[in-house]
Amino acid sequence: MLLIGNKHLQLMITYSLYSSPIGHLRLRADKNSLLAVDHVNQQKTLDPHWQKDERHPVLTQAAVELSEYFAKERTTFDVPLLPIGTDFQRQVWNALQTIPYGESRSYSDIANAINNPKAVRAVGLANGRNPLSIFIPCHRVIGKNGTLTGYAGGLSAKTTLLELERTGELF
Repeated sequence: MLLIGNKHLQLMITYSLYSSPIGHLRLRADKNSLLAVDHVNQQKTLDPHWQKDERHPVLTQAAVELSEYFAKERTTFDVPLLPIGTDFQRQVWNALQTIPYGESRSYSDIANAINNPKAVRAVGLANGRNPLSIFIPCHRVIGKNGTLTGYAGGLSAKTTLLELERTGELF
């Protein structure tokens, strides 16, 4: 059961595992959309109600698109996404999707993009709660002075993703 606003939704969650250059990822979907990408190093507990299905169409599409992304054959994603969060979080995640491939933005840039320039810290928190990393490119957000900041998969994974997009090289 999932609470969204004041509504309870019963979602059938299916997952598969994907081995990537930045580590193992757990892809989760409902019937029609990709819900989450978990870096296995996050130690996120498997819910006993989730079902493993390596042939689920959404999960298969997500895996193919990730493979194309890591092979430098894809710069945008087509798999249907359903990021579950607050209205503010979804506003931030929508702004993240406007950051062009190979570029980065600061938290301040994102706060300005959503017309809430004083919400820099809240943008950082929403960025950190992005359930669909890579697909919603939170790795493209860096500190205002150009420093790398946190990433669910670790800073080495963030560095790898940024370098892949900027130079085409995997580290």
